[in-house]
Amino acid sequence: MVSPQFVMYEEEFNRISAICDRLCRESNSKVVFLVDKNGQLIAAAGQVENLDTTSLASLTAGNIAATGGLAKLIGEKEFSILFHEGERDNLHISIVAGRVILVVIFDGRSSLGLVRLRVKKASQELAVIFDELMRKLEDPAAGSPFAEITDEDIDNLFSD
Repeated sequence: MVSPQFVMYEEEFNRISAICDRLCRESNSKVVFLVDKNGQLIAAAGQVENLDTTSLASLTAGNIAATGGLAKLIGEKEFSILFHEGERDNLHISIVAGRVILVVIFDGRSSLGLVRLRVKKASQELAVIFDELMRKLEDPAAGSPFAEITDEDIDNLFSD
């Protein structure tokens, strides 16, 4: 099932970007990116210059959808962590707060154990941010700069 798209506010985007940057640095990874389940890139950190991040985001979401189907076939809800090992690079993919996909690309300069440890901490921090975003969406006036403006204020603004 495709999840609905959500609004990203600048404050939360900056916090998410900082977490991705820190995760990339602390896990000694090449690239970290965060994708929604529809395949839209949310944030990226690291050596992304030579990557087709749009395709990677889309294929990652497809990978999660496909393994979700496999999970259901064997009676699991989902596989929340996936790992792909290549000759040079490895992919660590995890679902954060059931809403977004965190992807870490790393090579021999790091280890799966270090990546998993750092991803766990980053995932907890990201989950808090996405919970806050969902609360803002449920009560749009709470985060809106227009929340305190009344109809009377608008009438006064446009009256002679």
